[in-house]
Amino acid sequence: MSTLQITDLHVSVGDTPILRGVNLTLNSAEVHALMGPNGSGKSTLAYALAGHPGYTVTSGSVTLDGEEVVGMEADQRARKGLYLAFQYPVTIPGVKVADFLRHAVSNVRNPDRKEGGELISMREYRRELYERMDELSVDRAFARRYLNEGFSGGEKKRMEILQMAMLRPRFAFLDETDSGLDTDAVNVVSEGVAKLAAEQKMGVLIITHHDRLLHYNTPDHTHVMLGGKIVESGGADLAAELYTDGYAGVRDRHPEVAAEADARREAAPPELVGA
Repeated sequence: MSTLQITDLHVSVGDTPILRGVNLTLNSAEVHALMGPNGSGKSTLAYALAGHPGYTVTSGSVTLDGEEVVGMEADQRARKGLYLAFQYPVTIPGVKVADFLRHAVSNVRNPDRKEGGELISMREYRRELYERMDELSVDRAFARRYLNEGFSGGEKKRMEILQMAMLRPRFAFLDETDSGLDTDAVNVVSEGVAKLAAEQKMGVLIITHHDRLLHYNTPDHTHVMLGGKIVESGGADLAAELYTDGYAGVRDRHPEVAAEADARREAAPPELVGA
């Protein structure tokens, strides 16, 4: 079993503090839901865990099975088994899906591989890739297309889950993977996440405002973030309550944190309001 331990994590974007002491423990095969109003710091936590260079850890620690992760580059974290599914997946013109995934899979499964080193065998790779594409209802022709170029929103999100299936991370952070998808696409993505989490004993942190993804992936733990902190934790019933009633009750139970969060949001640069 693996454990990802987040302890008193503080993160800033530029000169603006976003996270102000996050504590969270994720274990293998656990599903955690992270919910909260826009701008509460959910996406910042996901990006900071993945090692995005725009997010600076100013204090605190993140350990993976006791090994400190803060200070590692993003690719090192990926090789250790951390994966981020982006809310807005990037397009990489000129890089075919099949080539991108073959290199990524080779690096993750052989963490000591150097650039130019041997790749996973084409025969083995192609067989696994096609199996996964079929499971996730991804047209095999997409393997020959440039990554995310011309893809619809649903196709991009399926591609994120396909990457997760191929990379087999120990912990996956899904940053509003269900946003902007129609019902059919949400169902396919949700079922794919549930299947992968079960068969690979993966720990999953799901950031969402909706219930559909959580319907297929019932959270063992639900956390509410407000003002850069986790202010409440509970089970699946807490996620259902938040979906039905919104965050007014949370704000009422934590008036000082809510007031401080409002003041910080008003003072923050516009590009950070949704962080």
